[in-house]
Amino acid sequence: MGNISAIDFSVIIFYILGILVVGILVGRNQSANPDSYFLAGHSLKWPAIGSALFASNISTVHLVGLAASGFSDGLIWGNFEWMAVFVLIILGLIFAPFYYKNKIATLPEFLEKRYNAVVRSCLAFMGLLGALFMHIGVSLYAGAIVFEHFFSIDVYVSIFTISFITALYTVIGGLQSVVVTETIQTVILIAGSVILTIYGILALPENGIDCWEALKIAAKPEQLSIIPTAQNSSGLTWQAIILGYPILGIWYWCADQTIVQRVLGAKTLKDAKIGPLFAGGIKILPVFIFVFPGVLGYVLFKDIISEPNDTFPVLITELLPTGLKGLMAAALLAALMSTIASALNSAGTLVSIDIVKRFKPGITGKQQVLIGRITAVIVMFVAISWSPLVAKFNSIFEAINILLTVISPPITTVFIWGIFWKRGNHIGAVATFIGGFLLGLIAFLIDFPVVGNTKVITEVWGISFLMQAWWLFVFCSVIYVVVSLLTPKPDYKKIESCTLSSPLAFLQKEDGEHFNLPLLLSGILVLIMILLYVQF
Repeated sequence: MGNISAIDFSVIIFYILGILVVGILVGRNQSANPDSYFLAGHSLKWPAIGSALFASNISTVHLVGLAASGFSDGLIWGNFEWMAVFVLIILGLIFAPFYYKNKIATLPEFLEKRYNAVVRSCLAFMGLLGALFMHIGVSLYAGAIVFEHFFSIDVYVSIFTISFITALYTVIGGLQSVVVTETIQTVILIAGSVILTIYGILALPENGIDCWEALKIAAKPEQLSIIPTAQNSSGLTWQAIILGYPILGIWYWCADQTIVQRVLGAKTLKDAKIGPLFAGGIKILPVFIFVFPGVLGYVLFKDIISEPNDTFPVLITELLPTGLKGLMAAALLAALMSTIASALNSAGTLVSIDIVKRFKPGITGKQQVLIGRITAVIVMFVAISWSPLVAKFNSIFEAINILLTVISPPITTVFIWGIFWKRGNHIGAVATFIGGFLLGLIAFLIDFPVVGNTKVITEVWGISFLMQAWWLFVFCSVIYVVVSLLTPKPDYKKIESCTLSSPLAFLQKEDGEHFNLPLLLSGILVLIMILLYVQF
């Protein structure tokens, strides 16, 4: 079985069976009630929400891709993780209270309250595209490539096996099963990555590196700096990170059903607000346990690693003893299954609640759950068919970034302007969805090298994918504001629960609170991030 021993293989099999049993047992009594199946009966506490947010975000793409990026360019790619901390603060302080107070089951439902049913349908459609092509399709391919390299398992065998196991407990148990298994997987994921990092650090003295300065000398110039400089070869700049990342991040963390569904299942408003902040605290770790090991891979094994994407598997095979290799493989499975399970559950929710129930209001709860399950199965089959096509892109990260750049700007525009500017109306939102999606698609077609190998926007014009996202957001904002101003005002009374009374109203404590704990925790997180950026 490739580079894996019988003991390691046994660890992996035990893990797969364990997750399958836990997922089915947890969700076996949840299936008859839509609220229970799709939103875990609004029973989720903040530790589960935070853990599940982190686990559903971290996929095999992150484990492999961030290590590869650390190997190639260094800690600078950790900005994608640390910038997420600030966006999760935005989710906890601004978006989560609106979602909880409006008692919504899906984000498209929130947009119907803010705008109208047409806008709801637009977001449901784009949410399905995101779940299908990005969350599931790309993750399946990434996982299959790793397992082919590490375990010598055929790509298609890996895809079908992983798909079947994950779909089985997700379809049976719904969100409750997804969140419980994700909480377990978060522990395994972090533990495995920490262990791998420690083994990498312990191997440094054997290679004559016994201090931080010696590590800097052995690494590439600026490889241990997270601050963008002219010497860094990644192409990332401060302008791109500060302007472009929030456009992708606000869609992903605040307006994507696959991620936010955990917040929608919160037991209390406090849980809905603190859960994302807890996830923000955990998001500090990936720089040290996902990106930094890539730097260690360069220092220790640059003569062995010929392809950056091989960094993570090489670290496992070269550093870890028998048994722990199986644990790390289980961490890979944890990352992959979490992402797929989240996307399947959200896809079923979107179709059942935002599409079918709208056109058939009299549908029963059992029928809704059945439709959700059927949707999950269909989406999985379509994703299986699409996932091998990811090989057409130059890299897995490239595939994700291109898809994010197409989808994110119009959705981010409609949510941000919709909450902060009550004058925005449904006509402006629909125009933004249509115009923004078409602009993103045109940018994709121009930049994707259908003929030849040149990316016109990225390579010829010198506009990175992050700056493309920023300029698309600017164009979308112009469409939204101009169209809204040229058309009738919305009924302010009807949208009162979906807009801020003032730009800084989210800083106020809730009724009944003695002090604003979420705001205090947010301040602590911001202070920690400032200190980390100063240090690195």
